[in-house]
Amino acid sequence: MDDELVARLRAAGCVFAEEEAALLVAAARTPADLTSMAGRRVAGLPLEQILGWADFCGLRVAVDAGVFVPRGRTALLVREAVARTVPGAVVVDLCCGSGAVGLAVAAAVADITLHAADIDPVAVRCARRNLHGIGSVHEGDLYAALPTTLRGRVAVLVVNAPYVPTGAIALMPPEARDHEPAVALDGGADGLDVQRRVIAGAARWLAPGGCVLIETGADQARHTASAMAAAGLAAEVVACAELQAHVVVGSSTSG
Repeated sequence: MDDELVARLRAAGCVFAEEEAALLVAAARTPADLTSMAGRRVAGLPLEQILGWADFCGLRVAVDAGVFVPRGRTALLVREAVARTVPGAVVVDLCCGSGAVGLAVAAAVADITLHAADIDPVAVRCARRNLHGIGSVHEGDLYAALPTTLRGRVAVLVVNAPYVPTGAIALMPPEARDHEPAVALDGGADGLDVQRRVIAGAARWLAPGGCVLIETGADQARHTASAMAAAGLAAEVVACAELQAHVVVGSSTSG
């Protein structure tokens, strides 16, 4: 272990300095490369963007510069989606970012038809790398990005829409607020602007008996559930203390 590197990372506020140092050393091709990578990390860039990948649900997911980094808590969203997905189902990963959620669902359930979409062209390029040969990735604003042939056919709609209230973004760690796209973080005044739009349109896209799953915050979950109920969906809040995660599931009441 490079003790000097560990000390630099710890001084920069990296909580898992030893683990990060080991990853940087393993990834560096030359001493100069290591110096450059360490400098970027000390300057606040997300480790995953420096390495070019993130460990998510046991998968190595490519993460390009400027792309939202998949969080460990989102494993709950994957787990709940997998539990509701059968082989051959049509699955949509909306606000897909790197495509990590869709990739993890496809790795767990055989033969799904996967579509993913994001409004950010940088994220779309990254997701296409991750989902090459696995699913189709579309660029555009929510449902407008999807092929119209999917209307009424989506069995599982999985969504990690931005849900940080605008006023709270300044309180986020610098590596997130300064190096991840605002469009992947900013959910409006109460953090639920994009979620409301997703929920309002979900019924037109869900198959009979289909469901939409949305990651949300602890203080927001009941509001997300209320929006689903108002849209005619049967809402259920799922929480995981270990992951500090909340997912709201809205099931179609038709079919």
